[in-house]
Amino acid sequence: MFGRTVRSGREDASVIEETRCERTARLLAARLEALACVASQLRHAEAERLVELASVATMHAVALELIQAERADEIWRDAHTRHPQLPQVEIELPRRLAA
Repeated sequence: MFGRTVRSGREDASVIEETRCERTARLLAARLEALACVASQLRHAEAERLVELASVATMHAVALELIQAERADEIWRDAHTRHPQLPQVEIELPRRLAA
């Protein structure tokens, strides 16, 4: 009745990783959209802090290989292009993490 495709474990892992990366990318884009919507209603310092937290979360996702750094950068650039009011923040990593 229903056909079943059998894949190798390596193929399944690749599909799962790709799905996870795409899901992470969608979540990041949605979070930045939501943040941009409320940023204009917040004091600058509060909006800046939320952007800092989103930046740190993005760094963690990249470190955990949930998303590629290039894709994350692209999402951030797109968000800043669409929403110029979104604060730009520079995150300085502790020396032990930056190395």
